[in-house]
Amino acid sequence: MLTQTTSRVLEPSDLDAALAVLDRDPVTNAFVTARVQVAGLDPWRLGGEMWGWYEDGMLTSLCYAGANLVPIGATPRAVRAFADRARRAGRRCSSIVGPAESTAQLWRLLEPHWGPAREVRAHQPLMVTDRMSADVAPDPLVRRVRKDEMDTIMPACVAMFTEEVGVSPMAGDGGLLYQARVAELVGSGRSFARLDDDGKVVFKAEIGAATAQACQIQGVWVAPEHRGRGLAAPGMAAVLRYALSDVAPVVSLYVNDFNTAARRTYRRVGFRETGAFMSVLF
Repeated sequence: MLTQTTSRVLEPSDLDAALAVLDRDPVTNAFVTARVQVAGLDPWRLGGEMWGWYEDGMLTSLCYAGANLVPIGATPRAVRAFADRARRAGRRCSSIVGPAESTAQLWRLLEPHWGPAREVRAHQPLMVTDRMSADVAPDPLVRRVRKDEMDTIMPACVAMFTEEVGVSPMAGDGGLLYQARVAELVGSGRSFARLDDDGKVVFKAEIGAATAQACQIQGVWVAPEHRGRGLAAPGMAAVLRYALSDVAPVVSLYVNDFNTAARRTYRRVGFRETGAFMSVLF
């Protein structure tokens, strides 16, 4: 039993304690919780380390250190400890993302060593709902993407990612990891799209992180030539219906604060802003 205030890399035997911390905020923590529930705390399976912060022997805060650096339930003292560990290890992640307050503190401590960032998105509203809106009818043409439609959905996913993040997911490894992630979502029935008469994607979205308590919609995209035609709200309503009926009782997403059109669409289908994330992109 640890009896001091300290941080360390968690081990597989710490799984129950880590899950207890994650369960304190199942909506905010859905991304990391979903990974931990599948992979445990073994770094090879998890795709990174889980750092823990202890106060008086009790695990109180976490930080996932993989492709993303994600503070979880992190107090100011925990953030300082995680920043020290991250600084010593050197930057291995492509982004820092998490609740805005703790992520901002973490970046202030790391920026002198890791900066400059390619982009900082300081305020990304977290939006949540547990019910359908009566004001927007789901688009009946939005459906699950089939496993034999990877060649159809992949260009839309690449276009969405490049537009949203500012770099192509096909860089580096030729897109192998990204294609594997898209295939995973398609294979699990969590990729949705509406196709036009020529078989091209006009709307798409995925249910990314998913636990029994909450799930997160991601990758919402309307083809540029179809924007402004009222497809986004019915499409989102359709994906939300799938999410609530098949996946989890609470659905969330986070969105850039400057994307006023998207925020308006999400509010129309029943989402409300409950907090904020922050992303630092490298």
